[in-house]
Amino acid sequence: MGSLNAAKPKKRLSNSNLLFLIAAVIFVLMYGFALISFPESFLQFQTFFDLFNLNAPLIIMTLGLSIVMIVGGIDISIGSVCGLVTMACAVLLESEVGSVWGALLLALGIGIAFGILQGYLIAYLEIQPFIITLAGLFLAKGLLTTLHKNPINVTLPDFVSLRDFKIVIPWLGTQNRLGVFIPCEIKPGVIIVVVLVVLLAALMKWTRFGRNVYAVGGNEQSAMLLGINVKRTKFFTYVICGLTAGIAGFVFIMTTGAGNIGNAAMFEIKAIASAVIGGTLLNGGVGNLLGSPIGALTLLIINELIRAAGVHSNFQAIVSGLLLYVFIVLQSVVMSLRGRRKFRITLPPWLHWLQGKKKAENQG
Repeated sequence: MGSLNAAKPKKRLSNSNLLFLIAAVIFVLMYGFALISFPESFLQFQTFFDLFNLNAPLIIMTLGLSIVMIVGGIDISIGSVCGLVTMACAVLLESEVGSVWGALLLALGIGIAFGILQGYLIAYLEIQPFIITLAGLFLAKGLLTTLHKNPINVTLPDFVSLRDFKIVIPWLGTQNRLGVFIPCEIKPGVIIVVVLVVLLAALMKWTRFGRNVYAVGGNEQSAMLLGINVKRTKFFTYVICGLTAGIAGFVFIMTTGAGNIGNAAMFEIKAIASAVIGGTLLNGGVGNLLGSPIGALTLLIINELIRAAGVHSNFQAIVSGLLLYVFIVLQSVVMSLRGRRKFRITLPPWLHWLQGKKKAENQG
């Protein structure tokens, strides 16, 4: 009878959820620090929504890249693919046969084409992901500059209406200095972000494909013994990543309204940093799709803090790099403690020699 009333053992928090919680706590702390340091800016609701309005393409790319990183791969071509999509859509929209639906299909087609090509070479020909996606980066950049070198401002009326469309939240906003209430505004790209987060998070958590991705990223040999088609799983992760890069490109031009060879430059690096900060391990098997937007927002808040402080823009890259170091070390420490392995810092041989010499002098 006592055994029936005994409390059930608590289920251990998974590594993915643990790193997600750490990322969420750090995001809350960073935003709280921003509220205290610069209340005149960060206390405005529109400032928070603008993090999504202006950076929706980066968050979308981070979602697709996180899936590839969970399976144990990498894709450094997504920024260039996104830029190519923006220019291709701009050229199409400014042509005689241009239409919004045609541009959307073109964006999806380019993204899926790169995903299929790179996924096949990586999964079925077993070529290193970094090399293949580096080739994809050069290919996309070459196509981008060949397609059109000068900026293109899209003037198609239907597209301009879509670019200028905003969802107004009448009950939420701030008052300006004149006492006029200004409601918050959300762009369509934010809705696309929310939909993709829900769909991809559900895909990774409640479908066989999602479980296969985690299994392959955790241990490829064990996944094969379980009967998982490793090559097919890897292939479709790159297809999804290419698809999200295409969607991000369309959202990018939908936000800016122009095609430019500099669009989405270095976004692949920002997406990798955002995925890592959001709790996705570089060696695969661990990650939470809900952490991807949190990682991106944390990186963006740091940049906004530096800008609000009036510090030179070069410090944004410096702080982002240092932050990435911190998160990688933090993840290593957490995973070591979770695995009940003794964590220690390995010192270089010359430092061991200095320590030994100093110890001998003290004993003498």
